[in-house]
Amino acid sequence: MPPAQPLQCPMCDNTLSAESHPYRPFCSKRCKLLDLSRWLSEDYRVAGEPMGDGVGGHYEKDDEDLP
Repeated sequence: MPPAQPLQCPMCDNTLSAESHPYRPFCSKRCKLLDLSRWLSEDYRVAGEPMGDGVGGHYEKDDEDLP
């Protein structure tokens, strides 16, 4: 088996060992929380068409399928 390659933290580019790491793929809890903060503040977005307003846990299109 070839040796595992080191990983780079996606937030700060620190090198990580490929072994089990508690914050993998991040190097620290700080980097993990910074990434989460960017998702929650909508700095990151998933590309695609909007699916509706999401009010009430379902979308308008779903109402057509209800009895």
